[in-house]
Amino acid sequence: MSGAARILWSVISFPPDKLFALGGNVATALVQVWANKIRSLLTVLGIIIAVLSIITVVSFTQGFGDYVSNFLRGLGTNLMFVRPQWIRGHHGEFIRRAEMSIDDVIAADVGSTATRRTAPALFIGGVVEYGRRQVSDVQIVGSSEAYQPVRNFYTDEGRFITAVEVADGAAVCVLGREVLRKLECDERIVGDYVLIDSQRFKVVGLFEAKGSFMGDNLDELVVIPWTAAVRMYPERKHYFAFFAEAVGEEQIEEASAQIAYVLRQRHGIQPGMADDFRVSRQDQLLEEFGRMRMVATSVLAGIVSISLLVGGIGIMNVMLVSVTERTREIGLRKSVGARRRDILLQFLTEAVVLSTLGGGIGVTIGYSICFVANLHPSMVEVNVPAWSVGLALAFSAGVGVFFGIIPAFKAAILHPIDALRHE
Repeated sequence: MSGAARILWSVISFPPDKLFALGGNVATALVQVWANKIRSLLTVLGIIIAVLSIITVVSFTQGFGDYVSNFLRGLGTNLMFVRPQWIRGHHGEFIRRAEMSIDDVIAADVGSTATRRTAPALFIGGVVEYGRRQVSDVQIVGSSEAYQPVRNFYTDEGRFITAVEVADGAAVCVLGREVLRKLECDERIVGDYVLIDSQRFKVVGLFEAKGSFMGDNLDELVVIPWTAAVRMYPERKHYFAFFAEAVGEEQIEEASAQIAYVLRQRHGIQPGMADDFRVSRQDQLLEEFGRMRMVATSVLAGIVSISLLVGGIGIMNVMLVSVTERTREIGLRKSVGARRRDILLQFLTEAVVLSTLGGGIGVTIGYSICFVANLHPSMVEVNVPAWSVGLALAFSAGVGVFFGIIPAFKAAILHPIDALRHE
């Protein structure tokens, strides 16, 4: 066994009855830190910045991730969205135009026993006018009375469209809050009339605010009966999509398979042929987003952790300077009986104490930044995960051990006579 290995083994395997020596080394390290306050602060600045970065990056990433996950769960974890999808050839070219009618929607609803209800959706971009004000490129959705419970889009003023109004093709509508804001009016518009692509519609309700998701403002929409939408836009009657709600989260896969079977039968799609529709499941979106969030958190935390190496190099440089400055002290300790492992443990403890103090300061500042961020009314809730604090402190202590071992070993192998002669 080499000399370096013997010294390290003696440090690792020192008897339990001498653990009190570690406390003395920590006290000595704190004295040295206090005696050189400015130098110690500059030494651990890299560690502080690294730990601070890890805490804030992980906390903000987790906070935004939780916000999106909760938002998706609020839309329903047993929700499916089915839309027509053009069939492509082997080289990516379009082979056949995809179509879906209201009869397909009804057949999917009837033929899927694992589905609680469906809501047709005919999407059109239109213009909404009220008085002299108008809003362009508004998403007009032609749907049924089932849209509200399936999509979890409820009204907080007025009411939603009824089954009778859908059957009669009544000219009624429900407005989103962003449309209301752009029309520069308030809740008194309920019961009044607006123009949708020059057609007169009575406003029967207002949706509660939903906010934005992935750059898409969910409040900028108007819902009308699908029958009225087909009457206004007859050329769109073969381009329906629909939302479907499974009986429960456990039945969503079965419901998806049943809907796909019904649509393939109705569209005459033979085995082995590609679907001309697409079923998107909310639970799959949640799982995919969870994987993306985990990867993003790991990558970002890994990138900012690189700065720990910079802080570790700073600690190593300063500890080497400290060994040179305290050479006579090392010689004096050895002359009165200090062993190599005692000297090694002393300087290694100082390096670990320095890096751990830097990590503690970084954690404190990170907590403070997250606390201040939470005070902003438009900010998502940012909570510092306990595992990120433990990881940051463990890494900072590990950096102290890794970069402190070279200066500590240099101090341990000094000959006492040469150290006492050092000027």
